[in-house]
Amino acid sequence: MTAIRLTPRRVAKPWGRTDIGPLFDASGERIGEIWFELPADSAEPALLVKYLFTSEALSVQVHPDDAQAHAIGARQGKEEAWVILDAADDAVIGLGLEQRVSPDQLCAAALDGSIETLIDWKAVAPGDHFHVTPGTIHAIGGGLSLIEVQQYADITYRLYDYGRPRELHLDEAMACAEAGPYLTTNLRVPVAVGIDRLVDGPKFGLIDAHSEDFASLPDLGAHGPTWFIPVDGGGAIDGAAWKPGECWLLDDAADLATLAGRGRALIAWQS
Repeated sequence: MTAIRLTPRRVAKPWGRTDIGPLFDASGERIGEIWFELPADSAEPALLVKYLFTSEALSVQVHPDDAQAHAIGARQGKEEAWVILDAADDAVIGLGLEQRVSPDQLCAAALDGSIETLIDWKAVAPGDHFHVTPGTIHAIGGGLSLIEVQQYADITYRLYDYGRPRELHLDEAMACAEAGPYLTTNLRVPVAVGIDRLVDGPKFGLIDAHSEDFASLPDLGAHGPTWFIPVDGGGAIDGAAWKPGECWLLDDAADLATLAGRGRALIAWQS
């Protein structure tokens, strides 16, 4: 088997934070994201895992699906999921709109800033999770620490950015935005005691596992390359120690049988 400890890369953002401990050190920078990457000469993976740390709201944005991405020559679209690790008391996430509007109304609201009043802002707490399908209008608020699992694509169309001097992508966003409510229920589906399925396709699966013995994991329905994302605890993969704040890529889901240890981890794979 091959189990690779992916390399973390800090990404500074204007909305990031200097207090991103205890797993990471910002070294005085405003770190917004930690990306976990393969060596530079590796083939592009199907999924990308990130930590996000926010001090203020991210832009209101939308991502294309595979077909829309193919139309611009990209390999795939961007479906994603968020698992909330920590949240300020007033932290919110915007998902979809409170009611359906016409394309012209959405475009006008993006231009004059009233889109902020159209978005369905949801209070969030540690342990919450959200599956964000392509076309969903969304915005991550400030005061949050979360893990994001996504299709490996960096295609973001900004509808609105609170007056920040950054480019908007209104034509592209309007072509793929779902200008209505967000309807995903985001249920935790039990797989076994302490193990819940958070996402079941269409582009990836995601499990949240709290286990006293990872060596005894049941069949998760995973297949192919699998991402192991420790959140707390400790143990080993094929004899190599793992710890929180890391991300491992296993050649195949069958390699989960080599896991040992206890704690909490997210486990993801391409559907």
